[in-house]
Amino acid sequence: MAAPTFVYDGDCSFCTACAEFIGRRIPTSARLVPWQFADLDALGLTVEQCDKAVQWVGENTAAGPDAIALLLRDAGRMWRLAGTALQWRPVRLAAWPVYHWVAEHRHLLPGGTAACSLPQAQRELPGRTR
Repeated sequence: MAAPTFVYDGDCSFCTACAEFIGRRIPTSARLVPWQFADLDALGLTVEQCDKAVQWVGENTAAGPDAIALLLRDAGRMWRLAGTALQWRPVRLAAWPVYHWVAEHRHLLPGGTAACSLPQAQRELPGRTR
């Protein structure tokens, strides 16, 4: 089976910093890919899904904190415990509002930029006219 894929927003500096932290510190077998450079069709994802939340595509598919939980569970011993805790119903119920708050305020977090606050359709891209 192919390695799972963790898809994040490569236009967002905060998201990219988090993905770089994962790449350095969390021993996951997943490929970490900005969705802007991913083959979304092959992954079964849409721009809208990726604009809303990080995505995990593997044996299971998940978004947001559920995707983070699967990434942590994939990473081995210590991280598996954290991923399992994140999937525990009371924690999971709290994780989604926290995830949405972070996603909505990521432009204010360390590494965030103004582009992080805009939906993908409103971001300036080379060659795009409004």
